[in-house]
Amino acid sequence: MNILSRHLPILEWGRTYDRTVLSNDLMAAVIVTIMLIPQSLAYALLAGLPPVVGLYASILPLVFYAIFGTSRTLAVGPVAVVSLMTASAAGAVADQGTAQYLEAAITLAALSGIMLAILGLLRAGFLANLLSHPVISGFITASGILIATSQLKHILGVQAGGDNWPDMLASLASAIVDTNPWTLAVGIPATLFLFWVRKGAKPALQVIGLPKRAAEMTAKAGPVAAVALTILAVLAFDLDGRGVNLVGAIPQGLPPFAVPSTDLSLIEKLWVPALLISIIGFVESVSVAQTLAAKRRQRITPDQELIGLGAANIASAFSGGYPVTGGFARSAVNFDAGAQTPAAGAYTAIGIALATLFLTPLLFSLPVATLAATIIVAVLSLVDLKTPGRLWRYSKADFAAHAATIGITLWAGVELGVIAGVAVGLLLYLWRASRPHAAIVGRVPETEHFRNVDRHRVFTVPHVLSIRIDESLTYLNARWLEEYVLERVAERPKLRHVILMCSAVNEIDASGLESLEAINHRLADGNIGLHLSEVKGPVTDRLKRTHFLDDLHGRIYLSQDRAFVELAKDDGLDTAPIDDLARGMI
Repeated sequence: MNILSRHLPILEWGRTYDRTVLSNDLMAAVIVTIMLIPQSLAYALLAGLPPVVGLYASILPLVFYAIFGTSRTLAVGPVAVVSLMTASAAGAVADQGTAQYLEAAITLAALSGIMLAILGLLRAGFLANLLSHPVISGFITASGILIATSQLKHILGVQAGGDNWPDMLASLASAIVDTNPWTLAVGIPATLFLFWVRKGAKPALQVIGLPKRAAEMTAKAGPVAAVALTILAVLAFDLDGRGVNLVGAIPQGLPPFAVPSTDLSLIEKLWVPALLISIIGFVESVSVAQTLAAKRRQRITPDQELIGLGAANIASAFSGGYPVTGGFARSAVNFDAGAQTPAAGAYTAIGIALATLFLTPLLFSLPVATLAATIIVAVLSLVDLKTPGRLWRYSKADFAAHAATIGITLWAGVELGVIAGVAVGLLLYLWRASRPHAAIVGRVPETEHFRNVDRHRVFTVPHVLSIRIDESLTYLNARWLEEYVLERVAERPKLRHVILMCSAVNEIDASGLESLEAINHRLADGNIGLHLSEVKGPVTDRLKRTHFLDDLHGRIYLSQDRAFVELAKDDGLDTAPIDDLARGMI
């Protein structure tokens, strides 16, 4: 039963489900449904798909996540970044508006779902750690800029395109003379209204007497008000006849049964984008889930989250949708609205299903500019212009990974941006690991502590050299350590003992062992002893399985203080000062 509950979390929270929880979940579902309808339509537009596909991707995925997911408040569905990545991947194999394009989007969802589920079963959630925070932050910032720029054509009412930011800007600049003033008259007020709703609606509603919670929930429905007002404007001023682009007819009915493509040539072209979508979607989703879970002292299981998101994407594929993941905005609304269990997502799915059955005819006159305004306002909140400055001050290496991700995403596209960010991050990590921090240390007076001689006033003796190594010894840094030690030895003609302080060494691989052996032999040739101090138990156990300890021209000491005191006496001179040192008098 424990194994079954681990893979079906619904069996755990379902046992305590009662009327109070049901009431809270239903209230949250109503609020999220109102918010999700315009978002789903808008993100499908961003993905280059018919608006109804966004609704399809917001029904069965929520149900399947409710069964397999571990977060109590995560709301799954279409999100901006994944929609952009879907457009990029599907656009590389087919033209927008064609059946092949929709087939590619559905296949992406299936591939992503299968990959996520397999990673979950293999308990490989740790793979998401390949994407560092600077890389993720840079990618999301660049994606927000790309998405906002791509939607300006709908605000202006012009034809424009481009696969990267320079091409988009050039295309917009050449088309701006064709701007439709009526479309602009819809798009600009809608954008400004939605910006105001995010910051000013809640205080304004409170001023007129609405309670804080009610004001907050009402403000979340701002996009629905924008939809209703712009539809009324279209009808009142006959904007359809004035060149304003409308959503048009949206098919009524529940999602159709769809079958992803089994064409191996198509799968070959889509598997890399699907993998990137899976990793980006998982990182975004699990970050949101962990943040919200911490607020209620709940916990999520990352490996099971992979399975839950995998099931959601597979369900999306077979119901005519495209890749989905957990979204921050709708999840935060779900949390604030009082959702207690994933059942709130299932109830939201019912609300979306009812909308596809009965409300889609009302959206015929919805201006595309309104959906574009919804996207622009949502994604500009993702653009973080403060992080580059903070990273530059804190870590030039992390800044390089962040800047490379932003630059390549803007100039070469989302897929290459992610790959480049990961590659730069890994290369910088390998570079740092190949040049670990090491320091010559001395004893702090009247203590048993040893600190860097360049940072503290410490006691040393000329015939003993103590070097602290602050990294495991591996093939990446073994040769560097060998050169570092021998260079420091060459600077000290009176040297008789070298102590390697290994308190930070968690592992010594075969290459590290070989370098230690080389250091030992080179020092022995110069009549210098090599000693190790504070070696961790597992490392010592592995060294005992080799001949290194038998060949060592020195000893292994339990503490650095013991090693220093004993070896400091071995100078053939007056030992009185060293005896004082041992007693802590110096």
